[in-house]
Amino acid sequence: MRTSPKILIVEDEEALSLLLAYNLEAEGYQVESVARGDEAEIRLAEDVPDLLVLDWMLPGVSGLEICRRLRAREATKTLPVIMLTARGEESEKVRGLAIGADDYVVKPFSVPELMARVRSLLRRARPERIANVLSAGDLSLDRETKRVRRAERDIHLGPTEFRLLEYMMEKPGRVFSRAQLLDAVWGFSAEIDERTVDVHVGRLRKGLSRGREADPLRTVRGAGYAFDETFGKN
Repeated sequence: MRTSPKILIVEDEEALSLLLAYNLEAEGYQVESVARGDEAEIRLAEDVPDLLVLDWMLPGVSGLEICRRLRAREATKTLPVIMLTARGEESEKVRGLAIGADDYVVKPFSVPELMARVRSLLRRARPERIANVLSAGDLSLDRETKRVRRAERDIHLGPTEFRLLEYMMEKPGRVFSRAQLLDAVWGFSAEIDERTVDVHVGRLRKGLSRGREADPLRTVRGAGYAFDETFGKN
């Protein structure tokens, strides 16, 4: 279940990768780790995380080249990237930042300092992932109280519908396939038919809209569902 920011670690030093994953998970983040640059590119093409912790020197494809390619793609050009490196020279730091890294940490580093940098970068780049209340038009979702309101009325949703709405509201306009929604809301191990997503989206729609109220969800034929980025702006 993905209700907190997801961080991808790309680091080939196993001990360091495990240390980072342990500390990030302790902070409440969803964490995935890969050890090669080419593996990272595959994962990034499948699902864009909320933040990338990227080693400079990697087997397969270098961290510098991965960062350059990310900045050239529309889906990842604003993905927050913290680059890890043993290179401490100022010229190398400038090179890393110039290629598109948002922050730069030289090994060995303080883990608490890195955690603070992660929090700061997420807060600046993805405020919707840490905000307690998500809002669009006359619709609001409160993560802490688990309440959803539209205009002056409370909307009563089941826990699955709540998670679906929360996940899609975090990235308005982005189209999620049924498989992506199953992964995010039910989890990797869920053995559930993709048609189950359609059933729960239908229930969510029924709860969100009455009469002639605009539907905040958008169905993209053959692709999946999205929270309509134009909702409340017309």
